[in-house]
Amino acid sequence: MTNPGALPSIPTDLLAWYDRHARSLPWRVGPKERARGIRPDPYRVWLSEIMLQQTTVAAVKPYFDTFTALWPDVTALAASPRDDVMKAWAGLGYYSRARNLHACAGIVARDHNGRFPATVAGLKALPGIGDYTAAAIAAIAHDEPAPVVDGNIERVIARLFAIETPMPQGKKDIRARQADLTPRQRAGDYAQAMMDLGAAICTPRQPACVLCPLAGACIARARGEQERFPVKTPKADRPTRLGAAFVAVRGDGAVLLRQRPDRGLLGGMSEPPGTDWTGEQLVAPVDSAPFAVGWQAMPAPVVHVFTHFRLELAVYRATGIDDAAPANHWWSPPDALPGEALPSVMKKAIESAIPGATKTKRSRKDAA
Repeated sequence: MTNPGALPSIPTDLLAWYDRHARSLPWRVGPKERARGIRPDPYRVWLSEIMLQQTTVAAVKPYFDTFTALWPDVTALAASPRDDVMKAWAGLGYYSRARNLHACAGIVARDHNGRFPATVAGLKALPGIGDYTAAAIAAIAHDEPAPVVDGNIERVIARLFAIETPMPQGKKDIRARQADLTPRQRAGDYAQAMMDLGAAICTPRQPACVLCPLAGACIARARGEQERFPVKTPKADRPTRLGAAFVAVRGDGAVLLRQRPDRGLLGGMSEPPGTDWTGEQLVAPVDSAPFAVGWQAMPAPVVHVFTHFRLELAVYRATGIDDAAPANHWWSPPDALPGEALPSVMKKAIESAIPGATKTKRSRKDAA
């Protein structure tokens, strides 16, 4: 096919490519299995799509395996304590996803008899499921011809049609094109084929156009401008915030922790006590420490980059403390600390003060 912008043959050519080259993923029912009548499990589709939001496939795979081993269906997940879900999620980031995941499981188990709705509208009524995720679940699990648009698909469509509208405003044009392309048959396979094409062939840099089944239909390639699309609005500078974390160590090696409020960044996760994060230099940060003891400043701050800001966290350590935990805090013993619901930035803070403290015995041995 050599007809830039041609619509009719794009789904056909893409599905033929997908039938030969589909990625093997732990949550996916591949085209050969689908042809034999094996249907995707909506629970596994939902779980994978929530995990994959703002996260790579490589990062998600071990978490998906852990979750499905612990909670093989939505009823089991709903029955689990939320703290256990947050602990299993620790390190995957964007922690509101984990809170919504548990809330959604509860609603599906209680109000839908353990069955996910099959329509986009029904899915969007559930916590943590927006336009993209609802379309993806409906298409992949139920073959609803819903237009699915993730980051990979945005790139493919923007190049196919050389969409000049900068992102994020260009999303509307891209979604409209995807709606025109989505076939009424095999909509789920088509959506996953688009995802695979963007991940393996139509990559952000140096796309492998000679291997692309849609190369002849791609307007950007015809112009030799593949890497210019999607057109992006220049990013604003990411501001820096400053804060302090206090790693208090009891005589038996236990570390003082508390739980962050449910609302806000890293909501519901565990952390060593610390200050608020501000845009100004901290004055006398140890005045905010949980104990009036001799705090030792670690040599360098912990740096962590969030989506909208960069955080520099000064870390202070105090050892040999035998005081009771303050209200709403607890002492986490050394063998329990690796299993706490600590986000990555808080693991960094504790590791800065106590190297190896957040790692399991096995991972410590592997690193030796």
